[in-house]
Amino acid sequence: MADRNYRIRVEVISRFLPEQSEPHESRYAFAYTVRIINDGSVASQLISRHWIIEDESGKVIEVAGLGVVGQQPLLRPGEAFEYTSGSQIATPSGKMRGSYFFVAEDGHRFDADIAAFALSMPRTLH
Repeated sequence: MADRNYRIRVEVISRFLPEQSEPHESRYAFAYTVRIINDGSVASQLISRHWIIEDESGKVIEVAGLGVVGQQPLLRPGEAFEYTSGSQIATPSGKMRGSYFFVAEDGHRFDADIAAFALSMPRTLH
């Protein structure tokens, strides 16, 4: 059961990037904007990220590392941090999910889950 002192909300919006995609080479590019909100009562610092990226063929790529976009933001209660990043997959659609690892000001360590979201190229009729 998650302690209400350590509550991080993550919202994600993704979009297809046609100018960076090469469908004939099985390369589909997506940008995603993430908003991380500290809904808890203790300031907490994002230390690392872990992403699981899956294309529609079932191929899975895992990405882990320190911070996000070169930063490890400290979020006080009520504060938010927003960034945009990107990903490429080999199919026109897929999904991403993951987690952020946080350390609170009082030393408590916890993960904030990132719910699965779609990566999807808009379909067009000719």
